[in-house]
Amino acid sequence: MAKEVKEKKFEEQIKELEEIINELETGEVDLDLSIEKYTKAMNLVKSCDEKLKKIDEQVSKLVTENNEIENFDVE
Repeated sequence: MAKEVKEKKFEEQIKELEEIINELETGEVDLDLSIEKYTKAMNLVKSCDEKLKKIDEQVSKLVTENNEIENFDVE
């Protein structure tokens, strides 16, 4: 059986992204590893962005008293 991969929480992804950025900023990582870490960072950014968009969509809608979904606009 294949193991089910548990997706990391948003906060965990942000922490990992910060760690990668800090490593890359030191300039002490060789080129091949830098490319690998950069690719991983970009995947984390994409995942975080998708999660934020999904959450924004969920928060932007309210359920009315008659169970209809309405867009929530802040004025």
